[in-house]
Amino acid sequence: MPRLLLISNSYQHGLGYLDHCEQELRALYGPAVRRVLFVGYAGSDLASYARGARERFGRMGYELDAVQDAEAPAEAVREAEAIFIGGGNTFRLLKALYEKGLVEAIRKRVLEGMPYGGASAGANVACVSIRTTNDMPIVQPPSFGALDLVPFNINPHYLDPDPSSTHRGETREQRIREFHEENWPPVVGLREGAMLRIEDSSMQLAGVNGARLFERGREPRELACGEPLDFLLQPGSLRSDRRS
Repeated sequence: MPRLLLISNSYQHGLGYLDHCEQELRALYGPAVRRVLFVGYAGSDLASYARGARERFGRMGYELDAVQDAEAPAEAVREAEAIFIGGGNTFRLLKALYEKGLVEAIRKRVLEGMPYGGASAGANVACVSIRTTNDMPIVQPPSFGALDLVPFNINPHYLDPDPSSTHRGETREQRIREFHEENWPPVVGLREGAMLRIEDSSMQLAGVNGARLFERGREPRELACGEPLDFLLQPGSLRSDRRS
């Protein structure tokens, strides 16, 4: 069964890279995993990004291979024990995944049971599509359809409306409501420090600060850390094309 950890953010205020989710990452990969394949295509300086990730995963006891160093990236995915997709620009990440033939390669391996960790953009691409990312479309991928590992979308770094704000632009809630004017998939607004842990056909909201669930035609509702969210993994949680 698929095993995923979808993390809202790579950095929590006052902490270092992935410090706030180390325990959950260790639980995801476990002692059986020795090497993790790192996908850093959401970043601009791939070598520097991989160096930082290699040092951080090394402190957790895992060796790390960067997919950009592989002569055949898709083959590296097929041979990987586990994968972690880092944050950055989601459009740039998805474009690279398509160009390098990794969308179906990653999807196949994860559905076979390879542990998948992703933060921010790495959480976005695990979903039905990237239509609920916060990022600017600095590049154009061939499709907004993503890895489709879960039947919903994520809005990472979710910010609640501020009643005292004088800013006249759309809030996150308004933008997600606009998404649901055209699309059916539920959207989980993950606040900073929150993450979704998926294993054995069950899903739980972990971390801190909780999340909000947005569904078309319904008012948003609050999700508390520790709350089981298995119902969102059921095919019936989508009422139309999974690629919408």
